[in-house]
Amino acid sequence: MIEVQNDGTLCVLTINRPDKANSLTGEMLEALCVGVEEARSVRAVILTGVGKVFSAGADLEAAKAGLALSPLWERLSGAISRHPGLTIAALNGTVAGGAMGMVLACDLRIAVPGTKVFYPVMKLGFLPQPSDPARLSALVGPSRAKMILMAGQKIPTEEALTWGLIDEVTEPDTLIDRAKALTEDVCGATAEHARAIKGLIAQRLP
Repeated sequence: MIEVQNDGTLCVLTINRPDKANSLTGEMLEALCVGVEEARSVRAVILTGVGKVFSAGADLEAAKAGLALSPLWERLSGAISRHPGLTIAALNGTVAGGAMGMVLACDLRIAVPGTKVFYPVMKLGFLPQPSDPARLSALVGPSRAKMILMAGQKIPTEEALTWGLIDEVTEPDTLIDRAKALTEDVCGATAEHARAIKGLIAQRLP
């Protein structure tokens, strides 16, 4: 289940399937896509989950039925990447597999202690979604990207923080409050101002 809270300025999308480690069905993945796409006019989007795992990626049965190869993953990460405002992954716990795509596409990643990051595509025999390796490499460098995608390493919180894969660690009871606090300036600005600053950051120097 995907819960959507959108007040016209800030949108919070919450994955709520803790009994299944927040693994995603096709319907849930579609709902995330629509939630981000319909929030394009808001200043900020926060992605989070319920329980102790942000998301284990594709639901096992759905993956067997082909969800692991669905274009919905790329649609979701693309929608997040193109969002003109500030996007934040508020990781309430471990993120794995295809769920990494939406996290990598966010502008900021904050996490609770004990969060692990892994993407076992080599072991499972799948290719990662097309844009994920480049985004991962841009954050942590090509060697560390290979540690995750090719050597199959699970990266713990403090190491991910050192690498730049996670930007900040905060306690579980303050996770959402901290994520919302990070959106205060952008939510108080005009959409044009937010879009202009984000565009300047994305520029490449000559």
